[in-house]
Amino acid sequence: MNTQNTPLLKVKEKIAYASGDFASNLSFHVINVFLMVYLTDVFGLNAAAVGLMLFVGGIWDAINDPMMGAIADRTNTAAGKYRPYLKWFAIPYGVLFYAVFAGPELNELGKLIFVWTTYISIKMVYTAINVPYSALMGVMSPNSDDRVSLSTFRFMGAFGAQLLVVLLTLPLIQLIGAGDDQRGWSITMAIFAVLSVLMFLFCFKNTKERIKPEPHKKVHVGEDIKFLLGNLPFLIMAVAGICTLANVAIRNAVTVYYFKYVIGVGEGPVFSLNLGLFPLNFDIITVFMTTGSIAFLIGCAFSGHVGKLFGKRNGLIILTLINAVAVISFYVIPPESVKLIFAVNIFASLVAGPTPAIVWALYTDVADYNEWKFNRRSTGLIFSATMFAQKFGYTIGASAAASLLAFFGYVANQAQTPEALNGILMMYSIIPGGLALINGIILFWFPLTQKQTDTIQAELEVRRASH
Repeated sequence: MNTQNTPLLKVKEKIAYASGDFASNLSFHVINVFLMVYLTDVFGLNAAAVGLMLFVGGIWDAINDPMMGAIADRTNTAAGKYRPYLKWFAIPYGVLFYAVFAGPELNELGKLIFVWTTYISIKMVYTAINVPYSALMGVMSPNSDDRVSLSTFRFMGAFGAQLLVVLLTLPLIQLIGAGDDQRGWSITMAIFAVLSVLMFLFCFKNTKERIKPEPHKKVHVGEDIKFLLGNLPFLIMAVAGICTLANVAIRNAVTVYYFKYVIGVGEGPVFSLNLGLFPLNFDIITVFMTTGSIAFLIGCAFSGHVGKLFGKRNGLIILTLINAVAVISFYVIPPESVKLIFAVNIFASLVAGPTPAIVWALYTDVADYNEWKFNRRSTGLIFSATMFAQKFGYTIGASAAASLLAFFGYVANQAQTPEALNGILMMYSIIPGGLALINGIILFWFPLTQKQTDTIQAELEVRRASH
C-alpha cells in the first residue's frame, strides 16, 4: 500500500546512501573481526587486558549515542540535520582508524595507553558520524517500500565492504608486510582509511533530506526520552538488538581463533591470485570468511522479497530462529569435516543476510509510530538509542569473548589445552546461537504489523500535509 505522494528515490541516491555504510564497514568491520587477534597475537597484549578495554570503551561509546542523537535532532543547517556530520567527521574518522593499527614500539604500559586512547577516540568519532548517518535514512523518504529498498541498498553497501575486508585484509597484510606483520597491518589500514573518507564524502554530496520537522515545536530532551521509553515497539527492538550484536561480536571475534586452533589449519594458501606485481595468497580463514560474506550479501538482496512474502516482523522472526539452529550446530560438527563447516556457514549466512535491512526498515516504522502516538518524531534519538542498545550488546559480546579466552586458559601462538579448545568452540557455536535463539523469541512481542504500519503512515501523511 503506497500512501505517499513523494516520488520514489532514484537508484543513484540509494547507491550514494549505501556508500556511507560501505565507508563505515570498510574500517569498522576490521575492528569487529580482526582487532582482538591483532592486539593479542601481533601487538602482544594480554587477552584479559584487551577484554577490559573493549568493555570500558564500548560502554562509554554506547552512552554517547543518545546524546549524539539528541544533538543531531537539534542541528539545523542548509545541508540538513544529519548529512553535515558525514562531511565534518569523515577525515577525523579516517585518521583515527589508521592510528588504532599504527602499532608504535612501546613498553607494555605505553601500548595499553596508546590502544585505549585510539580505540575510545575512534569509537566516539564513529558515533558522531554514524548516528546521524543512520537517522538520515528516516528522513530521506516517507514511503515504507522505499525505506525497505533504501535499507537493502544500505546493507548491500555494508556487506560489500565486509566482503572486501575479509577477502583482502589478510592477503594484503602478507603481501605488504613481507614478513613484517606490523608494517602490513598499518599500511593496509591506511588504504582502507583513505577509501572510507572518500566514500563518506560521496554519501554527503549525493543524498537529500526530505522529511522536515514540524515548525515551531520545542520539546526538551527529557520529554523525548520519556516518549521513547513509552514506545513499546522500540523497547522490543532494543532488547532484540542487544542479543543480536552480542551474538555477532562473539562469533566475529573468535572466527580466526576457531580456525587457527580448533580446526588446526596450516600456514599455506588455499589458492593464489597472480596480479603481476601483486600476487595475493588466500588462506583457508580468508576463503571461509569470504564465502560467508558472499552468501550474506546474496541474502541481503532478498530483503524486500522476504518482507513482502512474510511481512517484515514475521520474516525477521523466521530467519533469526533458523540461523540460531545453524550456528548452534557447529558445536557437533567434527573439526575434520571442513566441507560441512563451510556448507553450514554459507547456509547460516544466506539466511541471516536479509535480517539487518529488515531490522533498520522496522526502526523507521518505529520512528513513524513515535511521531503518530506522541506527535514527536525524534528520528535521531530513536536511531541513536537503537545504536546504544546494539553497541551495548556488541560491547558485552566483544569483551566477553576476550575475557572468556583468558578464562579458558588461552595463550597466544601456542598449542591450546583441551579446555581452551572447547571454550573457543562454545564461543563460536552454542553461546552466539543461544543469543540468536533468545532474539527470535523476543521478537514475537513486536506489535507493529504491516497493516498497522500502513495505517500509521497514511495518517501521518495527512497530518504533515496540514502544516
